[in-house]
Amino acid sequence: MKFLPLAIPEVVLVEPDVYRDDRGFFLETYQKLKYGAAGLPEEFVQDNHSFSIRGTLRGMHTQVRRPQGKLLRVVAGEIFDVAVDVRPGSPTFGQWVGEVLSAENFRQLWVPPGFAHGFCVMSESAHVLYKCTTFYEKDDEIALLWNDPEVGIAWPTETPLLSPRDQAAPKLAEILHNLAPQ
Repeated sequence: MKFLPLAIPEVVLVEPDVYRDDRGFFLETYQKLKYGAAGLPEEFVQDNHSFSIRGTLRGMHTQVRRPQGKLLRVVAGEIFDVAVDVRPGSPTFGQWVGEVLSAENFRQLWVPPGFAHGFCVMSESAHVLYKCTTFYEKDDEIALLWNDPEVGIAWPTETPLLSPRDQAAPKLAEILHNLAPQ
């Protein structure tokens, strides 16, 4: 199993060992001791499952008072998964990293607390599973505009399917006063 820090080193790409044979495959999708030794959380409190069709963009979301860390993987389809550093005072504040996760590549992305997160579905549909370090709290969640030019995420589509909330989300500069200081 490989744990690969990205350009923002707190965001980690996980490449599990996949054992294949004529019957199919086997892999560990989480193992407390291995993830802990790599500096990732050893405990999660909530698992989520998202299904979306091609072109759907979910995000960019974060929780302020009780930020969530998320460990994501795709079990069907393919997504472009993105994390934006929204930690005021961080040297990488406002920067983003993105990776393709798919059922074929088995990769996982660790998005730590203090990051806005979102993804865009690149296949006909996608099933995304993710573990969270804290519980979801609707009243604590804020959204960031998916195409904020100051952040400059290079999404794989210019015309995504968005929720009304994500269409109307504010830019990073407009939510700065809501973000928790580091």
